[in-house]
Amino acid sequence: QPIATTACLMNFRGLKSYHKIEQRASKQGYASLSEYLLELHRQASEADPVAANEFNSAPKPLPALETKLGQIICADSCSYLGSYVKNESVDLIMTSPPFGLLRKKAYGNEDADQYVQWFRQFGQEFARVLKPTGSLVIDIGGAWKQGTPTRSLYHYELLIMLCRMCGFHLAQEFFWWNPAKLPTPAEWVNVRRVRVKDAVNCIWWLSKTPFPKVTNRRILQPYSESMKGLLKNGYKAKVRPSGHDISTKFQRDNGGAIPPNLIAIANTESNGTYQRYCRENGLTEHPARFPSALPAMFIRMLTDKNDLVIDPFGGSCMTGSVAEQMGRKWICCELDSDYVEGAKGRFIDGNEVVDIQQTGRGAPYEIYPPAFLLDEDDCPLAEDGGRERPKNKSK
Repeated sequence: QPIATTACLMNFRGLKSYHKIEQRASKQGYASLSEYLLELHRQASEADPVAANEFNSAPKPLPALETKLGQIICADSCSYLGSYVKNESVDLIMTSPPFGLLRKKAYGNEDADQYVQWFRQFGQEFARVLKPTGSLVIDIGGAWKQGTPTRSLYHYELLIMLCRMCGFHLAQEFFWWNPAKLPTPAEWVNVRRVRVKDAVNCIWWLSKTPFPKVTNRRILQPYSESMKGLLKNGYKAKVRPSGHDISTKFQRDNGGAIPPNLIAIANTESNGTYQRYCRENGLTEHPARFPSALPAMFIRMLTDKNDLVIDPFGGSCMTGSVAEQMGRKWICCELDSDYVEGAKGRFIDGNEVVDIQQTGRGAPYEIYPPAFLLDEDDCPLAEDGGRERPKNKSK
């Protein structure tokens, strides 16, 4: 993109050589020279009062739907946030953006190689609109490199960019395990047998301060039967071989167990209010919806009633539906008008009731320890690492 403004040209001419330009870009944390120059161009454009007046003169998009607490906006979320959301006014951004996949999806994903650069504009707006004590929670799936059984690093590069260039802190990483996920990618898992199925999404919990407002007491899990036994019968205080001091405080009943950062939720809903509405009205269902329990967990842990929750990649507006039910103000932005029409189905006859009141332990999903069911002599290693397809596909 050409550098066309006076401010950018002055910045550029003040450097004596191409090498010094690269050094400056590197010191400021930019991944490439092009990113640095594009940022100079953006800053100069923002400083241009003519451009600013033109930008602010655009009509504010009307809500596609309004409820007691929230609204769905059909618009580009980056432009909407930049124009109509005040500085430090948002308590939580809870979202699942389009993933950086190599194979194009119907919901408009970006190429993995270009993803981080594309997302940076959103990261800057997120940092601006979040309150100092607010949080950004991003559900992001991984991707495989084209033609090889190796992983893209784009979602880790995204995390690093948001921390180094947008000023966020990594409060904690979570991993959403979906027990219902199919064994993909099929070529490497089922055919060549050189990888195991990819069953988790990364969830980055980011904050503007190392100390955002939060309490894990709101998301305690029911105690296991063994823990109930310890609380009832007592436990001998001692120091474990690992060095952990298990004191008598371990026997205190705190109302539930602190959950781990592995979240087990099967995403299997296929006949809910939203799906029925889309089918009855000939609308396309969003193909990448997360289950209600996912936003419910973070909304409950990180916000209070009447706080503002925004989902800038609203999709089917699951975040808005959960926020409405939990008494939070909310805004869902979605660029695709077809998905917006489908999202209305969550609110047509009053807000849909989603299962967010998890008060019982229920039937837990099981993650088994490593198992060895077959004799290894009957399962020779792929000496070529799976470069060639096996001739006998049944093995």
